[in-house]
Amino acid sequence: MATLLLTAVGTLVGGPIGGAIGALAGQQIDQAIIGSPQREGPRLKELQVTTSSYGTAIPRHHGRMRAGGTLIWATPLSESSETTGGKGQPSVTTFSYAASFAVALSSRPILGVGRIWADGNLLRGEAGDLKVGGTLRIHDGHGDQAVDPLIASDKGLDCPAFRHTAYVVFEDLQLADFGNRIPALTFEVQADDGEVTLAKLLAPLEEPLTADRPLTGLQGFSMEGGPVSGALTALDAVWPLAMDAGGDGLSILPADTLPGEVPLLPAAATAPADDGFGALTGQRRSRNAAPGRIPIALRYYDAARDFQAGTQRADGRAQPGQQHILELPGLLAASDARSLINVAAERAGWERETLSWRMAELDPALAPGSIVRAPGHAGLWRIVGWEWREHGIELELLRLPRGPARQPAADPGSVLTPRDLPAAPTLLKAFELPWDGVGAGDTAAVFAAPSSAGLGWSGAALYADRGGPLLPLGGSGSRRSIIGYAVSAIGASPAIRLEEGSAIEVELVSPDFALAGTTPAGIANGANRALLGNEVIQFTVAVPLGSERWRLSGLLRGRGGTEHAAQNGHIAGTPFILLDGRPIALDPAIAAPAQGTAIVAIGLGDAGPVSADIANPGLTLRPLTPVHPSARLLADDSLALGWARRARGSWNWLDEVDVPLAEQSESYRVGVGPVNAPHLFWETAEPNHAIGASELAALRSAYPAAPIWVRQIGSFAQSGALLLTTLS
Repeated sequence: MATLLLTAVGTLVGGPIGGAIGALAGQQIDQAIIGSPQREGPRLKELQVTTSSYGTAIPRHHGRMRAGGTLIWATPLSESSETTGGKGQPSVTTFSYAASFAVALSSRPILGVGRIWADGNLLRGEAGDLKVGGTLRIHDGHGDQAVDPLIASDKGLDCPAFRHTAYVVFEDLQLADFGNRIPALTFEVQADDGEVTLAKLLAPLEEPLTADRPLTGLQGFSMEGGPVSGALTALDAVWPLAMDAGGDGLSILPADTLPGEVPLLPAAATAPADDGFGALTGQRRSRNAAPGRIPIALRYYDAARDFQAGTQRADGRAQPGQQHILELPGLLAASDARSLINVAAERAGWERETLSWRMAELDPALAPGSIVRAPGHAGLWRIVGWEWREHGIELELLRLPRGPARQPAADPGSVLTPRDLPAAPTLLKAFELPWDGVGAGDTAAVFAAPSSAGLGWSGAALYADRGGPLLPLGGSGSRRSIIGYAVSAIGASPAIRLEEGSAIEVELVSPDFALAGTTPAGIANGANRALLGNEVIQFTVAVPLGSERWRLSGLLRGRGGTEHAAQNGHIAGTPFILLDGRPIALDPAIAAPAQGTAIVAIGLGDAGPVSADIANPGLTLRPLTPVHPSARLLADDSLALGWARRARGSWNWLDEVDVPLAEQSESYRVGVGPVNAPHLFWETAEPNHAIGASELAALRSAYPAAPIWVRQIGSFAQSGALLLTTLS
């Protein structure tokens, strides 16, 4: 079709004679440059990534495309460091790097930028969220766009606005996920709404131009530079173009659209024997035994495969001739690509038949690309070239297919696309737990339970807030703790044995969270521990109720010395945290639950720092409340008091031996009256105490009905009070 193009341009300049010269020039240029009439336009490329080479053309994008862009400005990498670790732990300094840079995307305005890929992974999702830290600004490329403030701060008064160039600016993009380097980027560029039109593709041409050729199914196309004729050649192979230079300018029309009434060529004109073909008949019909190249497949960018290259093959038997694959650097759906290659293959097969026809007079209605009928010849023919000679106008015609091509279904094929989950905000709980018996037991067991209601949560940086600068505690990782809330109030429990008939209902914060049941033996081995407010519980049965709600039954309550919390019960809304190894143990030297200490999390989806006070402060170091109280009035009217000790870290009773002490010394306080302000008290190193008869009588008289209790005195705190008896 290069001959057609140059013929039309020649006619536009010099009339019919100029068109004849253009046709000859087109044929000669084709043969000299390419060596044959088989001309090619821009080729399909694999996905291109960002470059920074000088002299690289900035493409003009149309529709929707995935492009690499050109790096046009950058700052040196900025370094930051953060040290974690404390008393008893090695100090670790972590360095992180960030970069600020700008990437030019298109030399014509765009509507916006969608997804962004970095090293093949999503850097920006459809929701516009960056998957790593940093800020993105998009400049749409209009003539009035202002300078970018970050580039202006670097370049000063010499800062360009890059008008008529669409570009993006990354500010402090975190590079840890990319080997501390600027990654290879590709961008989903939305340049126009709807399908691509030929008129917009040819907009830079200054000549009067009418482009009324639909490019059915074409969703995106990039003009990478070079002459416009190259792009027209690529499009013509799929959507045949008819060009007419008559009238006031160049018109490009569909070459495969049938007119309402197909004109009939006039009778063929004869000519002297030495004046070309058909001296006596004025016509010559031929069928090429070895036709030109037959398209058997179409390569394109597939919309369903994240713009990756796809291939659709033509149906039917292979046709004779040199076969080749059409390359279209445009965005298509698989079904459209399959339809287009079938039409192209069908058209190429019928174009083996050619017809030369001589007319005595020029008919302005018969221009290159016109579809006509020829007297005495069946079917329809398309005028592909014409030449004005001494004895008439000689037309070159190609046979058109007899009917429409097949329209089978198409499959784009499978593709492994990265997950695109919007960044979700952080939910945070912080708490102290009873000592689990591991280690010395002389430091607080402080935990953070970071979580989120969304699957797109990628973790958060944790800090301790002690009223001054935030103290780093390290990263949380992307594993979410299973947290929720009690749906209704929960009654008190003696916390003595497994309560198979007892149940609670909790609502978890995410629909993908799940709980599982266990056996009593599993309970004995520590399975299904959870923190409910300030009480540690275990459960054997977990039944989903829908809407993130679960019914937990077969409860063992007051675990690890939290029976006081079990005896008080809980109100609706009490936090629930599954202790399954997901909560993160924090450095006690930094996150010690001192007065006013809070844990802070900062994640990608957070509008600001997320803070949580440490619940249950002091629980790790507080001795467990003694058990098995006894009070016996002896024959001499004295009172013998007794109890059994428990030890921190001993979650189960041991047979045949006493529980370990877990304190520096054994000491107890026996008091009368209020626990926090007793009327009097005694201290003893044995798990028993005797009150003489006279002293007992005086107490009964001074403090009638007052309680007598005992607390274990530990190395760091006192236990809860165990009621031994009441004065009467």
